[in-house]
Amino acid sequence: MSTRQRYYLSIDDLAAARGEDAELAFDGKSPQALGQAVQSALQSDALFERWRAKQPEPDEVDPALAPVDPQAQAQASQADLKVDLTVTTTLPMRVLKHRLGLLLGPHWRLHDVRTA
Repeated sequence: MSTRQRYYLSIDDLAAARGEDAELAFDGKSPQALGQAVQSALQSDALFERWRAKQPEPDEVDPALAPVDPQAQAQASQADLKVDLTVTTTLPMRVLKHRLGLLLGPHWRLHDVRTA
């Protein structure tokens, strides 16, 4: 069993925080919607499977990107002009980074990681 980690991230401009593929990208407007979208992307394989199906060779996608954490939690809140996002999960950073990239593109920053 992997260690549960807490990731502290920020998004400077939530309105611009979108992944490249509109069919996979976050499309909400509030920090609460962001938290729900990230949590869902980690707890379920739905986003991953939609992304995988769009790949030229879906069967050749690295299975290390597929894991989910049904107990993952994500909470987002407005902090001045930016949004703070806290994610607690057993998933490796590689998986979290991939899912955040699909949802938000490069519009997020990791500030800290701690054992939860």
